Amino acid sequence: MSGRILVLGASGHVGQPLVAELVARGEAVRAASRGGQARGGAEGVRFDWHDPATHEAAFEGVDRVFALLPAGQLDSPGLLRPVVERAAAQGAKVVLMTAMGVDADDSIPYRQAELMLERSGARWTVIRPNWFMDNFHSYWLDGVKRGAITVPAGEGKTSFIDARDIAASAAGALTSDRFEGRAFNLTGPEALSYHEAAAVLSNVAGRTIAYRPVDDESFVGMMTGAGMPEDYARFLTAIFGPVREGWAAALTGDVEELTGRRPRDLRAYAQDHAAALRLAA
Repeated sequence: MSGRILVLGASGHVGQPLVAELVARGEAVRAASRGGQARGGAEGVRFDWHDPATHEAAFEGVDRVFALLPAGQLDSPGLLRPVVERAAAQGAKVVLMTAMGVDADDSIPYRQAELMLERSGARWTVIRPNWFMDNFHSYWLDGVKRGAITVPAGEGKTSFIDARDIAASAAGALTSDRFEGRAFNLTGPEALSYHEAAAVLSNVAGRTIAYRPVDDESFVGMMTGAGMPEDYARFLTAIFGPVREGWAAALTGDVEELTGRRPRDLRAYAQDHAAALRLAA
């Protein structure tokens, strides 16, 4: 393939390693973010999902797009539509990241976004990662620092995935036409309960990190107390339901198909992020 790859969300957990991976492969990359900074050998461009005036420059000369919608948004298809329409108009392929399990119900906003992309006329690939390992050193870090992960996951297991493996999978889809017109469910190599995950993190961190399951309303209160809007806090809480029911425990070989190698396990992730996980309260 030739041309330029536009990476939306280039400053995020997936965007940063994706830009690095693509640059290392010799691709011409345009890293899009609200700040527009250049990063790691990629050209920077300012991009705001809510400001169409920033879209034209971002898409100039682009033949492939990685699209990852910003967190906290409930109107996924509405936000994605202008990007998909622009990509389709100029013949660019879209690799869209949603989430594992969204194909269970066509009323789920992420699934509606997928369907809109599939019907757009653009070339496409969808990647659906399971819960990120990286949540432990980002969203759940305050709890990890205090020695307790507090989420409403019950006793359900999850095949956690490292964001670097998601990025490598996206790079595989962006740099080959073999995966077009398909959706991939991305998982790690093992399914762990949060109790088991906490034990792995404890072993690497050298201190006790426990898992303390909470009910939905308590979790909503924690999230809104930390400044999250209530509607998004309830959305986030709702997606723990499938975890409790065991639906997040599935294992697939899709990362290996897209990348040619097995994904990292939680111990490898924890060892690579040991400095963050060892932070004291």
